[in-house]
Amino acid sequence: MKTIFSIIKLTAVTLILFAVIYPLAIYGIAQLSPNQGKGETLSVNGKVVGYQKIGQKFDKSNYFWGRPSAVDYNAAGSAGSNKGPSNAEYLALVQKRIDTFLVVHPYLKKAEIPADMVTASGSGLDPNISPQGALVQVKRVAKERNLAEVKVKALVESKINSAVIGPETVNVLELNVALDKLR
Repeated sequence: MKTIFSIIKLTAVTLILFAVIYPLAIYGIAQLSPNQGKGETLSVNGKVVGYQKIGQKFDKSNYFWGRPSAVDYNAAGSAGSNKGPSNAEYLALVQKRIDTFLVVHPYLKKAEIPADMVTASGSGLDPNISPQGALVQVKRVAKERNLAEVKVKALVESKINSAVIGPETVNVLELNVALDKLR
C-alpha cells in the first residue's frame, strides 16, 4: 500500500512538473523572444503571408518554386522520405520531378537542373533554394509576368543570402514577395 501511494505522489509531481510548470516556463521564455515565440513571419500590408523559416508550396508558373517536400509542406509532420538513392520508388519520384521541371522549363537540359529543385530536404520544409535553383527559373517567371529577364535576374541576385559557413541560399518566400512588388 505504501508503494502505491509513493507511485501516485511521484506521478502527480511529475505531471505537475512536466505538464504545467515546464510548458509555462517555455511559454514565458518565448514571450521574451522576438515575435513572442510565434516564429519569423513575413507580412505584406499588415497581413502575414508566411513563415520565413518554413518552406511553403509555390506551384504557379508566375512564382519561383521551392524544394519539393516529402510531407507536402506540412509543418506539423516535418520529415524526410527515408528513401535512399538506390530505392527504385525514390528514383522514379525524382525522375517524375525532373520530367515535370523540364516540361515547364523547356530551355533547360536535364544536367542543368540543380539537385535541390528535384530532391526534398531532410525536414521536407526547407524554405531556401540554391541561387542556381532560382536562376534557372528566371526565364519562366519573367515570361509569365511579362517582365524583362534581366530585371528578374537582378531581383534574384539581390536576394542571395551569403553564409559564413555553408552554401549561399535564396529564401523562396522572400523572393516571391519581392517579385509581387516588382513592376
